[in-house]
Amino acid sequence: MPGGALDVVRAGGLDGVERIFALHCDPRTDVGRVGVRVGAITAASDLVRVRLSGPGGHTARPHLTADLAYALGRVLTELPAVLDRRTDPRAGLTLVWGHVAAGGAANAVPKTGLAEGTLRCLDAATWERLPDLVTDTVASVAAPYGVAADVEYVRGVPPVVNDRSSSQLMAAAARAYLDPHAVVDAELSMGGEDFAWYLDEVPGALARLGVRDPDDEVARDLHQGSFAPDERAIALGVRLFVGTVLEVADHGRPRGAGHDWISTSRQL
Repeated sequence: MPGGALDVVRAGGLDGVERIFALHCDPRTDVGRVGVRVGAITAASDLVRVRLSGPGGHTARPHLTADLAYALGRVLTELPAVLDRRTDPRAGLTLVWGHVAAGGAANAVPKTGLAEGTLRCLDAATWERLPDLVTDTVASVAAPYGVAADVEYVRGVPPVVNDRSSSQLMAAAARAYLDPHAVVDAELSMGGEDFAWYLDEVPGALARLGVRDPDDEVARDLHQGSFAPDERAIALGVRLFVGTVLEVADHGRPRGAGHDWISTSRQL
């Protein structure tokens, strides 16, 4: 985080670009299908790292020290609860901890503790105010237990919000150059994608390219060793991108006819 897209923007990679398009493989969608969605299709994603520190001591006398493990537990449960009640529920905010560590002995109160997680959100306005809200909440939760709290908030990526006309152009290209029934509704994902930074600069859209073998009975997902995409999707993705360029060049009017170098049939 925050990904390489910001470097591309700073280097002038979007200079002269009028629209931008992206495909992300989807192992839950059959090969030959394309998931399209107008508006938010992925969430904002940030990293939250909380470090607590205290004097440490003996578990027989917690009143003479600062019970850091207990304080860390309160942060783990109270921070998500407070965020749920301080933000609009329609923002789709979720905080999930992925790494928690404190102490090394059952009878010793640790001096330090660490919690790391990702905070995801579907609403850009809510996303903008989250760093201050998280920092203030952690401080207020930890204060009664006499521990010091340090919050590292790493801004990741904003939501990918697809432009309506760009999504329609991709859908038209999928129908014209893949299959009349190729387009399906893309699910809203809580994953993060740095393509979102490009959409801060120019209109565009991200679609889901189906990579699931319809005959595969195993439920597979991204970032797993069992992920096995149907490689027929590669040619279809290329065909879709070329078709999208033609749709844009012709201001959105279907151009299936007159281009015999692109088959309008579904070839799997």
